Amino acid sequence: MGNTPILMPDLVASALAMPGLGWLVLAIVAAGLVRGFSGFGSAMIIMPAASSVLEPFAALAFLTVVEFWGPLPNLRAALRDGDRREAGRLLLGCAVGLPLGLWALSLVDPAFFGWSVSVTVLVLLVLLISGWRYQGPMGPRMIAGTGLFGGLLGGIAGVPGPPVIMLYMAGSRAISVIRANFLMYLLGVDVMMIAIFVLFGLLDTQAMVVGLLLVPVYMLANVAGARLFDPAAERTFRTVAYVVIAASAVLGLPVWS
Repeated sequence: MGNTPILMPDLVASALAMPGLGWLVLAIVAAGLVRGFSGFGSAMIIMPAASSVLEPFAALAFLTVVEFWGPLPNLRAALRDGDRREAGRLLLGCAVGLPLGLWALSLVDPAFFGWSVSVTVLVLLVLLISGWRYQGPMGPRMIAGTGLFGGLLGGIAGVPGPPVIMLYMAGSRAISVIRANFLMYLLGVDVMMIAIFVLFGLLDTQAMVVGLLLVPVYMLANVAGARLFDPAAERTFRTVAYVVIAASAVLGLPVWS
């Protein structure tokens, strides 16, 4: 008869019994609300939580599975409101940086990965809160270069968004366009990540199952966050998002494990 295959009910039961699942659920809800409202910030919330309970590549697989499906209800509006050419340039650069980041990740141990994720998130968060912004021109090369840097961070730490966030904060584009471009860019990153993971057999089964189980929760949170979107309330919501991101990064430090 050969080896007995692992049944789906067994995979689901194993996923539901995974230590730290409650922490992941809380992170997913917070990340979905933030992502739906602002178009960014979800990986900065999810990755510290995921890296505290999963191995590095499993954490990235979990993030990718969840993030791919979550924003889809808002994709039509993003395609309508955003600049597709600009998002394409970001993704062109990311296509170069992402494999390099994943290669670098393969060289580090899980403890270092956990520290790097949380420290990277905290440093980038401090830069965002402090008001530091890139003040140079936003030409095609700069946009593609920002995508490359985002891809590197996405591969090594699972956070491809902050370089793009800081670039756009320096510009004068309407917030609806910025938000839409973020959604298209991050969705494209997820597609690339899935393709690389499938190609090299890096997908972790348990992480995928946990991610798929939490997709409906994340999608509902995304929809709720999108309905909360109101430029007049942006400052208050962004403050809440910063607090959530900081708490996630601190609680995700390996020192708590």
